[in-house]
Amino acid sequence: MQQDYISRDIEQKWQQKWNESGVFEAEPDEREKFFITIPYPYLNGNLHAGHTRTFTIGDVVARHKRMHGYNVLYPMGFHVTGTPIVGLAELIQNQDPQTMKVYSQFHGIPMEILTGLDTPEKIVEYFSVEAERSMRSIGYSVDWRRKFTTTDPTYKKFIEWQFNLLYEKDLIVKGSHPVKWCPNDNNPVEDHDILHGEEATIVDYTLIKFKYDDIVLPCATLRPETTFGVTNLWINPDLEHVKIKVTFEGREEFWVVSKEAYHKLTFTDREVEFIEDVDARSLIGIKVKNPLTGAEIITLPASFVKGENGSGIVMSVPSHAPYDYLAVRDLYDKDLSEYGITEDLRDIKFISLIKVPEFGELPAIEAVEQFNVKDQKDPKAEEATKVVYRREFHGGILKENTGKYAGMAVSKIKDVLTRDLIEQGLGEVFYEFSEPVVCRCGTPCVVNMVKGQWFLNYSNPEWKDKVYRCIENMDIIPEELRVEFNNKVDWLKDKACARKKGLGTLLPFDKDWLIESLGDSTIYMSYYIVAKFITEGIGTEQLVPALFDYILLGKGTVEDAEAQSGVSSEILGQIRNDFEYWYPVDLRSSGKDLIPNHLLFFLFHHVAIFDEDKWPRAIAINGFVSLEGKKMSKSKGPLLTLNDAITNYGADISRMYILSSAEQMQDADWKNSGIESARKQIDRYYKLAKDIIESGATTGIGSDMKGIDRWMLSRLQQRILETNEALDTIRTRHALQNSFFLLLNDLKWYQKRGGSILLYDILETWVRLMAPFTPHVCEEIWEAMGKDNMVSLAAYPVYDETLVDNRAEFAEELIGSTVSDIDEIIRVTKLTPQKTILYTAPEWKTNAFKTALSMQKEGALNPGALIKGLMSNPEMRRYGKEVSKFAQKLVADITSMSEDTFNTLVNFDLDEKIALEENIDFFEKEIGCPVEVYSADNAEYDPENKARFAFPLRPAIYLE
Repeated sequence: MQQDYISRDIEQKWQQKWNESGVFEAEPDEREKFFITIPYPYLNGNLHAGHTRTFTIGDVVARHKRMHGYNVLYPMGFHVTGTPIVGLAELIQNQDPQTMKVYSQFHGIPMEILTGLDTPEKIVEYFSVEAERSMRSIGYSVDWRRKFTTTDPTYKKFIEWQFNLLYEKDLIVKGSHPVKWCPNDNNPVEDHDILHGEEATIVDYTLIKFKYDDIVLPCATLRPETTFGVTNLWINPDLEHVKIKVTFEGREEFWVVSKEAYHKLTFTDREVEFIEDVDARSLIGIKVKNPLTGAEIITLPASFVKGENGSGIVMSVPSHAPYDYLAVRDLYDKDLSEYGITEDLRDIKFISLIKVPEFGELPAIEAVEQFNVKDQKDPKAEEATKVVYRREFHGGILKENTGKYAGMAVSKIKDVLTRDLIEQGLGEVFYEFSEPVVCRCGTPCVVNMVKGQWFLNYSNPEWKDKVYRCIENMDIIPEELRVEFNNKVDWLKDKACARKKGLGTLLPFDKDWLIESLGDSTIYMSYYIVAKFITEGIGTEQLVPALFDYILLGKGTVEDAEAQSGVSSEILGQIRNDFEYWYPVDLRSSGKDLIPNHLLFFLFHHVAIFDEDKWPRAIAINGFVSLEGKKMSKSKGPLLTLNDAITNYGADISRMYILSSAEQMQDADWKNSGIESARKQIDRYYKLAKDIIESGATTGIGSDMKGIDRWMLSRLQQRILETNEALDTIRTRHALQNSFFLLLNDLKWYQKRGGSILLYDILETWVRLMAPFTPHVCEEIWEAMGKDNMVSLAAYPVYDETLVDNRAEFAEELIGSTVSDIDEIIRVTKLTPQKTILYTAPEWKTNAFKTALSMQKEGALNPGALIKGLMSNPEMRRYGKEVSKFAQKLVADITSMSEDTFNTLVNFDLDEKIALEENIDFFEKEIGCPVEVYSADNAEYDPENKARFAFPLRPAIYLE
């Protein structure tokens, strides 16, 4: 071994060995298979710390399973379809300052190279090379023979086959649906295309038509039932408004809306014609008609109304909307004569229309008073609004003044009332984003009602039922996300699957459209199996539907597939056998941002195309990664690329840090201070291993082992058990806590106690235990130990119950805590003891301790039950009130124990006096004075009556 740990040298050495040996190139054999995939990266930039987390978790699972004897396939491809790469190429062509800065500064691309990446093809070529290099440099155990990009001609054939199948099953339909749309690109946008507003959803508002003469002033609302309580409309006098002619379903109307709303309406399925500009001030002070009640209501000025929200005109319901009440109240003493308003606004009568158990007649006013809200700008106004809306939605009932809707629950009214309003011509549906959405090209997006658009018919109830069944029968890790998956399926509506611009595959049945980027990344896991054979010589023209039908679905005969494709029946049979062996996907590991889109589509397309035995078996989800507390962005920064992490810190250090920084669904924050700590830990690990190897240590199992050796082997089993259980549920932080940090502490104690004969055995297990996490340094140590094979293929440690020694563990728990207690007394009292006396617990306390542990194991431990149980013993009753006090302390101590500690103590059986006496030499060495041990039942020397304080595993201590 090298004298010092030099990560670059070790990592390059082992990456070369893995590559040359093809050790991770998986082929079917007699072993049980494990097929794991992660989302292939999108190549509009270098891989970053977020990729590092998801991909490394996948690699750890792959390596762990491989060492457990599974035949593991862990493949990788590259996603490049859609508009982001086209948009990036345009930005580079135009030398966009922000783009040039981000990609040179954060992505580390030299300016002379960056300026040349001015076409989508060049970007794909550059980042595919960089991505593979990055993933190789961190040591992912990927079968690189199967790589592809989603613009490969062969992959396009696969996508054409898939979409023809879905079309034949009537799962792709043509129609008009609301979609997220970029007016600049003239394309629908998906999450991959969005710069801001990735989480935005399309919300269906109800557009209420208030009338002034022959003019409609439409107001968008999520709560159409509150129209019964409208007292006024809000209009911003400083906004630009327009009069437009709106033709919809044969009805012609003249509307007044904000200029921004007019722009949005041109993307709906209405015919919209501009008539003239309108001075907003001329709209204030007029009386409009409430379409539901027929009441005349006034329009009032409001600077808070934004032109881009809804129609730019807002209806006001002061009795049920705190902001409306506050806004009306704020106008009470204002001079509004410039708008022709002379009446006293205090005369506006608020209308109560919802009965809520927690409120009286006017919930908004009560909430404002309850939260002591000062005005509209008070942050507490938002809190008051949420409380009112939540209580009204969940418990509100409509009152008599809502006519035929009286008695209906607020939670049930929206769809019913909206339908009635539409039928009567008093309302319409208006689609809006839940938050602003901006395309990667920088253009604000709109909701576009696209005609003649192709959609995946995800709303199909039969299709959804299959997905529900798939989710029910698969593992979701963590389990609590199963509900979210089901909710997202329930919520999912038809989704546009084609666009006019970008990279991708032409829709086979309508060549005017390109298949969008999420639609072509749903069952590509099956393509990994085919890809290896394609690289070995199958041509694009040979990838006919009959070939895919046979190898992926088992449809038709091999003879027909051979005749139509020109691929030999032998090769076709081999591909089919490979597919039957590897499929289905055993685990799909992904970030939580893909739950509502990619992962849902992954399930939908699998259940639509494959038989049930080929449906995915498990999905695992992990959280995000931030950088020093800031969200990372490939297009804006800040960013820590995978390349930079490896260059600055090394592969194993980066792996260990990102895996130990947070647990599964928690978000991780990459901090320089944390990565430096990981560097020190790996250094320490390497030096410790080097010392053990150079000491000439050999196996000590089977030798004359002492109590401390039996303890070490026993603790090692617990670390093995915890690590395996954690990795089976993909809790990498917990796994590393046990396989590294806690095991390191155990080893330190073992050596402190004079243990040495098991050092080789501990290291041999430790290296295998750590191999999935830090494979390079583990390979180096493994080789230095004289092992012939690679540790990547060695057997992973498994729990051996025969090596668990509870007595040895109890003894060390006793010894360790006793030394700590003595040290603490010396530190506090500043004494230099001449002699130390230890008093072990009396027999009755030990028996009470065992009883309490047993009750806790059965889930029945509480003070009353313990005291009752103990006092039923005549021997115990001799100690009277002492038993009651002791029992209460026992309950407090045991119920607050960590699970690890409790599991160690649950079968407590130890003669503490003998255990302490056997280790008097150790105590005397640690304390520096003579040590004597007595039982509290027979304390021959106790000048200060200390023995009464003795507790099981916590001897009383007297320093003389």
